Amino acid sequence: MDIGKPLDFTGHVVLVTGGTKGIGAAIAGAFLGAGADVVVCGRTTPATLPTAGGRTAVFVPADVRDPAAASSLVDTAVERFGRLDVVVNNAGGSPDADAATVSPRFVEKIVALNLLAPFYVAQAAHRVMRAQDGGGSVINIGSVSGQDPQPGTAAYTAAKAGLLALTKALALEWAPAVRVNHITTGLIRTESAASVYGPDGGAAVAGVIPMGRMAVPDDVARACLFLAGGLSGYVNGADLAVHGGGEFPARYLAARAAGGAE
Repeated sequence: MDIGKPLDFTGHVVLVTGGTKGIGAAIAGAFLGAGADVVVCGRTTPATLPTAGGRTAVFVPADVRDPAAASSLVDTAVERFGRLDVVVNNAGGSPDADAATVSPRFVEKIVALNLLAPFYVAQAAHRVMRAQDGGGSVINIGSVSGQDPQPGTAAYTAAKAGLLALTKALALEWAPAVRVNHITTGLIRTESAASVYGPDGGAAVAGVIPMGRMAVPDDVARACLFLAGGLSGYVNGADLAVHGGGEFPARYLAARAAGGAE
């Protein structure tokens, strides 16, 4: 990539898992707007696809929890566009669940989606990237839950903690041809925020974040552009925190509420 145009992805091919809605759609749209050819995937065909800059993402149905499907997804992208430069492992998530009573099947599905699937996709992508001119970049979308667990997220927390460790391990093994990095996301305002953070979509929790607001999907998308581009050519095995500074400690919030914080 021409370092003079670090956010120009013309001629580059990007794969975004879970790229049909929410954060994934924003990531796909950012790369489309930067000139890339973008492939998105999901288990069901979406009503609409990410579009930007006069370009539309290509949809490939795939359940990335299945190693064969993940490999086929990468092969399809390469067959369509001739190469693969960037993979963003965005597919993930979990509903809250009581660790004392949750079923083994639930745990297996959550770990498969949030840890095993990124590994399968990255492994298939590495096979292509290592052999092509310019190598490639893998970006794993993680969560603060992987470092700061919350009640009801035991399986998800364990999987996301594993994803960060996996990122660092792959970065050691695959450099310099393929860079592997991680983004730790915090509270993000998406269409589903109301069901998680309340009817105000998260306005009530903005006060616990140093930046004074929840993230929006574009915040994560812009971080992906940075990690995939020429400006981060020496960044490998890194964890980029996109969480607005985290959350204020409870003692600080209590003191502020009591009028003791300046």
